Amino acid sequence: MIRLPLLDPDLPEAFPPPVQALAEPNGLLAFGGDLAPARLLAAYRQGIFPWFGVGEPILWWSPDPRCILRTERPRLNRSLRRQLRGRHWRLTVDHAFARVIRACAAPRRDDSETWITADMRDAYVRLHALGHAHSVEVWDGDELAGGIYGVAIGRLFCGESMFSAQSGGSKLALVALAQLLRGMDFPLLDTQVANPHTLSLGAEEIPRAEFLREVTRLSQLPGRVGSWADLTSRLLQPCIQRDPDMLR
Repeated sequence: MIRLPLLDPDLPEAFPPPVQALAEPNGLLAFGGDLAPARLLAAYRQGIFPWFGVGEPILWWSPDPRCILRTERPRLNRSLRRQLRGRHWRLTVDHAFARVIRACAAPRRDDSETWITADMRDAYVRLHALGHAHSVEVWDGDELAGGIYGVAIGRLFCGESMFSAQSGGSKLALVALAQLLRGMDFPLLDTQVANPHTLSLGAEEIPRAEFLREVTRLSQLPGRVGSWADLTSRLLQPCIQRDPDMLR
């Protein structure tokens, strides 16, 4: 039987120390509480994030190891460069946050369920309206080819989910986000749990203790709260310079 701490509804910043998280399932730390902005921001400042399915209570996680992408190290492998070359895609920032999160919430081909419930979507749209959650969009004309969204805390960006409507769309969104964050002096992009998709782009696993030290340091640095939509040109230029044939 799994015994988990129940979060106090009146203390949004009160989480158990991540070191108390379970080893199996890896990182499960607590349950309950809510998805109000104050609690979500407090969770990210402590290296914790929510993840639960339809019909489940709100579950909070801090896995060990943690997967991160160092923003100076994203890589486009040769096959992805070939895949992207010649496509007339463009990139934007914070132009379609709600559309990106809806696309991320849509069931995948190999999975009919989603962990991004309606309550989760509403919670992150609220964070976006408050200037804490951001998205990068990849466009093919007026259609979204891919995108990614997450939460900025100080100078740490916590990636939440990404999607592809066309092959390569989510990978380009992730690499473009890393380029943008690097230009803003964000050294780390938290990708939470390793998977082949992110590892192929240069992500790596580090011990949770090391990650939490970085969270403490980076979350206390001055960041940028508010819309990032004006940074679109700042995002596009590094990608074009990196591979002039990638985008037109």
